Amino acid sequence: MAKTDSRSGPTRRTVLEGGVATGVLLATGIPVHGEPADTVTAADSPTPVPTMPMSLRINAKDFAVELDPRTTLLDALRNHLGLTGSKKGCDHGQCGACTVLVDGRRINSCLTLAAMHEGDEITTVEGLAEGDRLHPVQAAFVARDGFQCGYCTPGQICSAVGMLGEARAGWPSHASADVAAASIALTDAEIRERMSGNICRCAAYPNIVAAIRDAAEGA
Repeated sequence: MAKTDSRSGPTRRTVLEGGVATGVLLATGIPVHGEPADTVTAADSPTPVPTMPMSLRINAKDFAVELDPRTTLLDALRNHLGLTGSKKGCDHGQCGACTVLVDGRRINSCLTLAAMHEGDEITTVEGLAEGDRLHPVQAAFVARDGFQCGYCTPGQICSAVGMLGEARAGWPSHASADVAAASIALTDAEIRERMSGNICRCAAYPNIVAAIRDAAEGA
């Protein structure tokens, strides 16, 4: 004679089966307990994102935009102004693909808010050339084949332009033999150290260094 389970109430098996069945219903959008699947309450309605007007000066042109105040400079450039030369690589300031110049100094545009740069002169890779004449650093990258896939190249070029300005101003680096020297000799070691914040996943570093050295010697 077969044994019967004399226990009353839910068992562990029935609880697990019920939980799985409910999960399947929710995942497929089938109403549970008779509630319509498309019911939307006031609490479910998306909250409007507040925006603010901004005026940004980029590549010697003025742009009036209305942005979420949390918008990064990189996202403003790429997603709102169509300046897609600056690339989003890591979005954590670790790869340098998003490097732009602000008042001549290089920064990671993924780590700064667009709202912080009203009144600043922002230069992206699109603003370096003068008409059809490439910036000397751009021309050197072409001549030295200082790229492969090209994804990091805009950031490399903007960073190199800023770095050359720092060297001309006498800013030392960790590789500088004499931090008190009036002028900086841009050796390969100096260039590598100063460009260490820009990653090239294709490992075109020897040609990048050569291109920057050529631009420095021609300046």
